[in-house]
Amino acid sequence: MSLPQALNLVCPRCHLFNELSEFSCRRCGHSLQKQRGRDRKLTEFSTSRVLTRIFLLTAFFLVAWYASLMKTSDPLKAEQRQMVEHAINVLRQRGFADDAALLRRVTTFRSTDHWWNRQFGHPQAYAATNFPFEVMTLYPEFFTKTTDDTERAAVLLHESYHLRGYGEEKAYAEMWQVKDKLGYTADKYDKTRVWSNMRDDTMTYAPQLFTCGAAGQDDCTNRIAGR
Repeated sequence: MSLPQALNLVCPRCHLFNELSEFSCRRCGHSLQKQRGRDRKLTEFSTSRVLTRIFLLTAFFLVAWYASLMKTSDPLKAEQRQMVEHAINVLRQRGFADDAALLRRVTTFRSTDHWWNRQFGHPQAYAATNFPFEVMTLYPEFFTKTTDDTERAAVLLHESYHLRGYGEEKAYAEMWQVKDKLGYTADKYDKTRVWSNMRDDTMTYAPQLFTCGAAGQDDCTNRIAGR
């Protein structure tokens, strides 16, 4: 019996289509109780098959999409992987164990843009993350413009929020508020290019963190840190 037929009760004796509200056939009076139970099972079975097909198609689509990202980009070189590993170790040692685990165990790192990134573009970026595929592209500036492992850890920590599906507002705000815990402080890094870029972007996406001081433009996280 097809799904449309299951939406009605068919009398097994005279084959009349009855409404679902009927308990006996309108023509011959035959009981429809058994038919009602059988049709209900058929309907549930058909719905289950539809949902299973949707799930399988979605899974196939995601796997195919992920494979296309891998095929159209390059992996990290050995020396680049080592630099990333050192930065992840900094995160783990300074209390960001969950972020370190996410980066080490789940994230796939690439060194060049795949087709998706090339289409949308990431000008002047140190890294780009593709959620929910957990693919992170690290651009040459990540390796050449950062000053040490801590600064690279700061970039990875920012990107880890994108791996969780958060937008730029939360990623910049969360990263900026914990930078002191990471050891990424103004007294050591405020002259670097990465610090300058990150501070400017944080002021753009999380301006509420820069409303302190007499002029209302100072970094409020400095007060939180006790400075």
